[in-house]
Amino acid sequence: MTDTDPNARARIFVWDLPVRVMHWSLLLLVVGAWATRELPGDWFVWHVRIGYAIFVLVATRIVWGVLGTHYARFVEFVRGPREVLQYLRGAAQRHYAGHNPAGGWMVLLLLLLLLTQAVTGLFANDQISETGPLFGYVTVDRSDFLTSLHKISFKVLQAAVALHVVAVFVHLFVRRENLVRPMLDGAKSADIVPQGAVGINGSQAIRAVAIAAIWCIALWWVVRSAPEASLFSF
Repeated sequence: MTDTDPNARARIFVWDLPVRVMHWSLLLLVVGAWATRELPGDWFVWHVRIGYAIFVLVATRIVWGVLGTHYARFVEFVRGPREVLQYLRGAAQRHYAGHNPAGGWMVLLLLLLLLTQAVTGLFANDQISETGPLFGYVTVDRSDFLTSLHKISFKVLQAAVALHVVAVFVHLFVRRENLVRPMLDGAKSADIVPQGAVGINGSQAIRAVAIAAIWCIALWWVVRSAPEASLFSF
């Protein structure tokens, strides 16, 4: 498109490729984590592997919230309680280029719950024979506590995901804003973003891959260095 093209400003690019990949990958991984514990058969190894992937992606997203592109950064979308309440009451602006005030806090909540799931799972046990890869670092009692936290936090995560989905539908049918499409192609309509909002220039995907690789290496080293132990060690 040229600068004279009337459609040149029809949409602006706000969500980089790493944000979109992490968003949808985490959704699929959460479904996979649930399935590998609920389906018949022994899927524990895959449950652990999915947990590794969730940890790496969440840790990468947290770093990306500091070093990523403009709209991916926490400072851009995490706002104070007053602005959140104003938004929920309809007293604040309706549309934002990035996450809205309520959505920003939902992002933080989901990341916290996913991180809790991934970390507690590393130390958990099934009270029969299977243990998390870092079980050897803690006592059985501590592992039992972390296992309980792992189960409880997943129920909270399910509720948070359900609330998130409801919010997406509310935005679509009440506020007339499609939040799904921008998370697929990265662009929002210029008609529903604040005047003067500027799109990002690129995804900086190589930087995101490098961050993820560092987390992969760190996790591999920690797991590899963990002492061997079992529920029946004395």
